[in-house]
Amino acid sequence: MARATAHPDHRLISSEDVQGTVVYGADNKNIGEVDHLLIDKLSGRVAYAVMSFGGFLGLAHSHYPIPWSALRYDSTLDGYRTGITEAQLRDAPDFSDDAWSDRSWESQTHQHYGASTYWD
Repeated sequence: MARATAHPDHRLISSEDVQGTVVYGADNKNIGEVDHLLIDKLSGRVAYAVMSFGGFLGLAHSHYPIPWSALRYDSTLDGYRTGITEAQLRDAPDFSDDAWSDRSWESQTHQHYGASTYWD
């Protein structure tokens, strides 16, 4: 379990505390958790939260890169909230290891989720 609320009065959080934090959909339903973060090397901005959805005891998990700007921390839930739907995840632009170097894929992904880009 994440320790995201270990210091609720602090504005900064360690990335190790974000890992494992629950993500809730618009209906307050637990839809997954943050597996890890991807950070832009030049700007230092968090670009994506790679989300883990489904599976049992760590088996058969599905991982999706979600624009960081699509998540908002909700202290009442002790987790992140998003408006992303299951349908959006299913219909997301195809992801591959080459996607990280493809600004077109990134633009399509941010547009698909209705999220602001990290490079603007």
